[in-house]
Amino acid sequence: MGLAGVRIILVEPAGPINVGAIARSMKNFGLHQLVLVNPQCDPQATEAMRMAVHAKDVLESALIVDTLPAALQGCIRAIATTARVRDWETPLENPRTALPWLLEIPDRPVALIFGREDRGLSNEELNYAQRFVRIPTSQNYPSLNLATAVAICCYELAQNAEPLETPTPIQTEFAPLELVEVYYQQLESLLLKIGYLYPHTAASRMEKFRQLYNRAQLQTQEIAMLRGILRQVEWALEERQGGRGAEEQGG
Repeated sequence: MGLAGVRIILVEPAGPINVGAIARSMKNFGLHQLVLVNPQCDPQATEAMRMAVHAKDVLESALIVDTLPAALQGCIRAIATTARVRDWETPLENPRTALPWLLEIPDRPVALIFGREDRGLSNEELNYAQRFVRIPTSQNYPSLNLATAVAICCYELAQNAEPLETPTPIQTEFAPLELVEVYYQQLESLLLKIGYLYPHTAASRMEKFRQLYNRAQLQTQEIAMLRGILRQVEWALEERQGGRGAEEQGG
């Protein structure tokens, strides 16, 4: 699949000119999967089509979805771009060193996520990615146009695609991100139930768990095992509560 499996995801893009320019850059470097999350403009507006030039087919085939999880459906790896310095341990990486990671498994879908033109991605949206890149720019003028940022990343991906055009057999089945997300929700619910998490701090504590599991690159069977453990713990809690209730009635 190689570059053909890479989704370029734009979250709430507002400028049709930017969207058209992004489509053109994608086609320049051999990428064709454009996904728009709740776009704030018409991706097939006259301005967009004019900027796309010979990449109108990328705009016409673009997938439009309501949420970022929907855009990531089926993907096993995701990298998010951000200009902000995050307040947790996960480092911001250079595109040249981080993006080849998306091409290591050439027969499975992966994603590269870009935020809004004016404010990028929210912390909640960044949580759906496993790694994060920041394009180095001059301190004198660090602000980078969205279309330019996408073009730089597409170029870096294309430079690393050639050696990976011939797929190698993959013995492991990495878990789709939506399956990992279901596990996170189940884990959070259980940890709240047993009092390990509190509602007002649950989000920040769960970010730590996400970092831990993202580093592990979980496989589908491992997710099944972890979810099985959670179900067993939930059953044990219910049994204990039921036993206490019976003792109280008997006493």
